Formats: sequence, C-alpha cells, structure tokens
Amino acid sequence: MKVCRSTVIDAPVDAVWDVLRDFNGHYRWHPAVARSDLEDGRRTDQVGAVRDFRLAGGERVRERLLSLSDRERHLRYAIVSSDVPLENYVAEVRLKPVTDGNRTFWSWSSRFDTPPGRERELAGLVAEGVYEAGFDAVRARVGRARGLAMPRPPRRTAAVAGSIDGTAISIDRYGSADELHPVSVSAPPPGPGQVRIAQRAIGVNFIDVYCRSGYFRLLEPPGVPGMEAAGEAIDAGEGVRHLRAGQRVAYACPPVGAYTTVRTMDAALVVPLPDSIDDVTAAGGLLKGMAAEFLLHTVHPVRRGDIVLVFAPAGGVGRLLCQWANHLGATVIGATSSEEKARAARAAGAHHVVVPGPASLEEQVMEITRGHGADVIYDAVGRDSFDHSVAALAVRGHLVSYGQASGDIGAREIGPLAERSATISRPNYGHYTGTPEQVAAITRRLFDAIERRILTIEVNHRFALSDAAAAHRALEERRTTGSIVLVPD
Repeated sequence: MKVCRSTVIDAPVDAVWDVLRDFNGHYRWHPAVARSDLEDGRRTDQVGAVRDFRLAGGERVRERLLSLSDRERHLRYAIVSSDVPLENYVAEVRLKPVTDGNRTFWSWSSRFDTPPGRERELAGLVAEGVYEAGFDAVRARVGRARGLAMPRPPRRTAAVAGSIDGTAISIDRYGSADELHPVSVSAPPPGPGQVRIAQRAIGVNFIDVYCRSGYFRLLEPPGVPGMEAAGEAIDAGEGVRHLRAGQRVAYACPPVGAYTTVRTMDAALVVPLPDSIDDVTAAGGLLKGMAAEFLLHTVHPVRRGDIVLVFAPAGGVGRLLCQWANHLGATVIGATSSEEKARAARAAGAHHVVVPGPASLEEQVMEITRGHGADVIYDAVGRDSFDHSVAALAVRGHLVSYGQASGDIGAREIGPLAERSATISRPNYGHYTGTPEQVAAITRRLFDAIERRILTIEVNHRFALSDAAAAHRALEERRTTGSIVLVPD
C-alpha cells in the first residue's frame, strides 16, 4: 500500500532541508522518536548509513539511507528491521520552494506491506503518527529558529524576586561519576555585562570528567560542572550589546556550571547562533569545533600536503580534526583502538587508520609515509601515547599534546627530541578562546565550515540531564563516537 502526505512550511526551503538531511537527527525534533544512533561510524548524511532508534513506545526500528541529493532536496530510506510490522517499507522526502513566498512545499510518501487485516491501522500510524506529527514538529522547530514562536520561559519563583527556578547536576566532592546528582538552583536577573539563558542542550566533554575527578581544579565542590551549552537568552544586563532577549545563543567557556536548565553568566564569551545551526548541534560541537579551529589554524597551521596524525579520530574533536585537515589538503592518518572506530575515522576523512597490532604505531605510520613520519600529530591520549607520538614524528615535526585521556604525560627528558628536532606544544583552551575578539574570529570560521558542510557535527549520544552520570561513564569507558549532549528533562 501507499501513503502520501504533504504540507507547506512557513520557512525557507534550505532551513527545512538542513533539518531533514540530518538522517540521524530525527530524535531531536520528532515526538515519536526517543533516541537514535548511527551504526558503523557512518556520517549522518552518508548514503548507506543505518540509524538504529527507539520509538517513544519502546519499539526498535532500523532504517537505511538509500539516496540523498542536496541539489534536489530529496532523500529516500528503507526499513531494515522493525518491531512495527511494516514490510518492504521504502519512503521518500521531497522539498520544493513555494513560488509565491519564502516557504517550503514538503512531500513525504512511502510504500509498504502489512499483515492481513492491519492495513488501515498501520496506514494511519504512518500518516498521522509519523508524517503529520513530523510536519508539526519541524514547523515548530524552524519557527523557533526564525523567532516566529518562542518556547515558554521557565517559571519564576517568589522566593527570590526576579529569579528563575531550575535544576542542575552538581558534585559535593571529587570522585567518580556516582558523585553527580541533581540539585535545585535559582538564576538571578542579569547584572551589568551578564545574560540569563534558558538552556536547551548541554555538551559533555572530557574536561568535565577532569573537573569532576579533581584532575583540573576549575571546579571547587560543591559545584556544577560543564563548559558548553546552547539555548535562548531570556534577558540581558546593562552594557550587553551583542545579545538580546529571545535570541538563540551558545557558549563554550569557563567558568564551569553548564549542567543546568537555566543560568546567569557573563555575556562576553556567549555568541549568537545562526539559524542554520540548531541547539543540539551547537551544544555538541561548539567547544570541540573551537578547539579544532585553533589547533589546525593557530597552534599548527596545516598546509596542503602535510601529513597529519590524529589520535582518537572517532571522538568529538578528533572527528572534526580529520574532516577539516582533509579539507585543507592534508593526508590524514587516524590512530584508534578498534576496527569499528577505524570505520568512523575513515568516514570523517582519514585516508589511513592505524590500530593496535603486531607493528607499533610508529612503525605503521612510517610504513604509510614511506619513512617520512607525521608533520604534525594531534595527541589527545597523553601518557600511553606520548613516546609513540615522538617516534612517529617527521624531522622537524610538531607534536601537539592537547589531552590526557590515559593520564598526564608526567616529567619527560627533552634530549630525545633532538633526534628529530621535534617541537612540542601543550595548548590551553582558555589561552586561545579567552577574549571576545578571539571567540568571534574562531566562531566565524567554525560556523562557516559547518554551514558549508566542511564539518559535520555528529551528535551520536543524547542523555537526559538527570542521567549525566551515565554520559560520563560512557565517555570514560570510550564507548562513544562523535559528541554527547545532555537535554533538560
């Protein structure tokens, strides 16, 4: 049988297409989808990608992207397996600009077979529960992005005049992920130079783990971790000129405190979000994208022909380094721990990937580069990888040690570096993103790269804010690829 529905969305066709072309992004807007993950490290717009998702009722569905055309604004997909008895299901989405205004015509159709006697039931489920519900959800989503319909602000409390109630995730002492627990908070009205934000999505990064454990003393318990979030500016204090109430905004900066539903903070390093970048993408990609920008363009400006080695290429920053370095004309080598993550690295633009095996990392790199070595190495692992990185460098190569997932590198002798005339850098995020001018320059380049699809922000893991401890465990156990985002309950 065949089901077809269509509608007109009061938004530009490119704005609607940006939502729909993200094949794994439906959990961000469709009310029927509880969560979704991409299989095999594929990109969210890559033909052949399979999304494995749960419906709000608990049913599992797996769908494969069959085709996608940015020029035609058209995509096709099929059900691979499903707890819902829709057999031979193939669907397509088509968008066209409406000629008499800046609006979008959207057609959504499918063909499928059903068990005998359930034709009407399942046709109604697809037409109403999937297509019509999806139309309404995207209409609301792009409307918010264009300022046509703003979410209701959090409720005000009478306990503190002008303050707004919220919930945060806090720690009372340094320790494991078990220390994370919910607390009630209150965001006061913004003072001079401040902004108050209703947060819609919060990024999870390794620096949050370091703050929680006490490795970095950016957080003194009791306190709230987190350095990255996106949402809506509720109001701004005196002297704030670049932000206004109702504007979508994001930040990736200290002080910590992002694991919360509402926050009042200094506005200087908070940036407006373009309409083309949704809250979840911003929260999943701003800190990592800003880090990738200064690592590739300032710490070591990558040039065409460079050989670049990226550790953890399936992770948040590593995936962006691979994509961007590839675009800059470098030969990109990824270093990761498994074949599954190797596939994700190749999908992100790595030309070669090395994994643990009989040959050491440096031996594999030297074989790939015919004895030249890597001109620059971006190493986020730290203690376990440092000596291997030095050995894999080219003569006059540059080792950029920007993380310590396996622990601090500790004290080192510099004498062995002379063997390759090596340069070592240990960049501090705050030293490259600490002023409004620095943040403005970095985010301009980052947002441009996202809008031009040089970079694809993969948010492959979404947790409720109240489930922050589970997000930390997944990150520490290296069970994640791409970015992790917390969404207020």
